[in-house]
Order: sequence, then structure tokens, then C-alpha cells
Amino acid sequence: MLNLAHFLQENAEKYPSTTAVMLDQHQLTYEQLALYARKVAGALKARGIQKGDRVAMMIPNTPHFPIIYYGILHAGAVVVPVNVLFQHEEIRHYLQDSGARAFFAFKLFEEQARKAAEAAPECKHFIMVSAPDDLTSPEYGENFNLFLAGGEEVDIEITSPDDTAVILYTSGTTGAPKGAELSHFNMFFNAYYSARDIVQSRPGDVALVTLPLFHSFGQTCLMNAGLLSGATLTMLPRFETEKAMQVIARDRVTIVAMVPTMYFFILNHPEWQKYDFSSIRMAVSGGAALPEEVHRRFKERYGITILEGYGLSETSPVASFTLPGE
Repeated sequence: MLNLAHFLQENAEKYPSTTAVMLDQHQLTYEQLALYARKVAGALKARGIQKGDRVAMMIPNTPHFPIIYYGILHAGAVVVPVNVLFQHEEIRHYLQDSGARAFFAFKLFEEQARKAAEAAPECKHFIMVSAPDDLTSPEYGENFNLFLAGGEEVDIEITSPDDTAVILYTSGTTGAPKGAELSHFNMFFNAYYSARDIVQSRPGDVALVTLPLFHSFGQTCLMNAGLLSGATLTMLPRFETEKAMQVIARDRVTIVAMVPTMYFFILNHPEWQKYDFSSIRMAVSGGAALPEEVHRRFKERYGITILEGYGLSETSPVASFTLPGE
């Protein structure tokens, strides 16, 4: 038996009062995050979602993402992350190709998500996600807060290591994006290796989550690795240079994982000296080749060697990485 969601429940017992995720002043402890994930699982099961069913989610970097992600897994269903920048035809392809039976979408993307859901006949449940105090009923589908409130806590669904946990769509070189089926073992071991050998995360660490969680880099190397190791995730729904620097200084971030352009913008910010980066002990980069100049300047300014990796969606995603000290 191996279910990726098990490790969240396990850490909720080990570190119940530790902050698991935060977005500015909003915080959830491990105990709260695990509880909400169980309630999402219960609400899905009450709507007929069964082990192996596909459930799509179009959610930005907010605490909703891990709540829904681990809730889907807890129910034994398969997560289908959707790029939040997609238009309805692109979303519809994901829904129809995966056979998604339910779809969680953030209110900011309601129009495009609704059009896609309406055009996907197998998608029977559309859940609109918004601020915690929003109880208004959407024109189409259900309100997530009411959905969550009505969910009963359920035991974790038993899955095997080879059962599909996540379907990540990848464009490849030709045609429409194709879904790469990643097993619970794929996702667990990649996160475990990332946490243990690459970022070396542990309780007390604070990781900046500005990489999009619908993408494999942020999903595995930040969210899954961080929550697997008892760290705290501080979320940034989209990258804005000064906001990212403010969050790093304010929350005493210890781990940053970004793409090269993000490092470039930070290095070239005119008021970089205003922000204290002394808490950072680990910086990693992926998604594109890291220019030598960026690598050198970051080391000279902050005393930190950026570790660089290579991966792809099909490998969940880490395939190769420089390790600390190399």
C-alpha cells in the first residue's frame, strides 16, 4: 500500500501545530490541512467519485491547492492539474482526454473553466473555489466552501505503488498535449529524494512557493518535498519580483526554488539591498539552463551556490541535479 496523501496525515500527527502552508496572513497548520484534505475526499466520495477516477483542478498557488490535491489522492482518485493560463478549448482537451469526472476551478478563471466543463460530458461535478468567506452560489456548479463544509472525514483509500496518482500533460514536439501517468511511487520517491538529497528540507524550514504548483517542478520539489519533510510553505500566487523579495525577508525563507528568469529579476532589482536574504540556505533552479552570469552574481551577492537540475514531466520531474558540495 502506498498513497502519497498518507504522508500528509502522518505529519499531521507528528507536527499538528506546525504551520504547513501560508499566504500572507492566512495560515494552516498540518493538522488543519490534513483535516480539510479528508473532508474534500469525503465530499468527493459522497458525489460518487471512486478509486481511479480522474479529478481536474485549475488552482493557483493558494492553500486551496494542497487541500484539494491531497483530498483527491486521499479519496484514491487521480489528480489532473490544469494550467491556470489556459483558455476553454485547452482546458476542455484536458478534461475530455483524461475523462475527468470532477473539476475544481478558481473563481478568477470561472468563465473559461465553466465553458470547458460544460463542453465535457463526462465531467459531472464543477466546484468553484474562492475566498474562505465566499458562500455565494455560482451560476454553474457548486461553491467550494459549502462543498467542504458538507464533507465528512473519510479514511484514506488504499492504493498500490503502481496506481496512477497524477496525470501531468506535456506538449512533446507534435500535436495536442498528452497525459503522462505518474504513479504514487513515482511522485513519492521523487519528492523523497528531492527533500533528502537536493534541498535537504526539514522541520523549521520555510520554502518560497512561487513556481506554479500545476507544474511538476513546483509540485514535487516544493509542495510534496516540503510537506513530506515537515517544512512550511509560504505561497505566492504569481511571481512579482518585489513581492517575492518581501516574502523572503518577512517569512525568513530558507529554501528558494525558481527558474533562471526569476533569479535574474531579483539580481537586477534596483532596491535589492532593502531585503534581508540571510535566512536562505538553499537555492535551486530548473526549467531552463541557468546562465553562468546569474549563477556567479547570486553567489557573489548572497554567498549561495544555486543548484541546477534537469527534469521532465514524465520523470515526475527530477532526472538529474547537482548536489550540495558538487
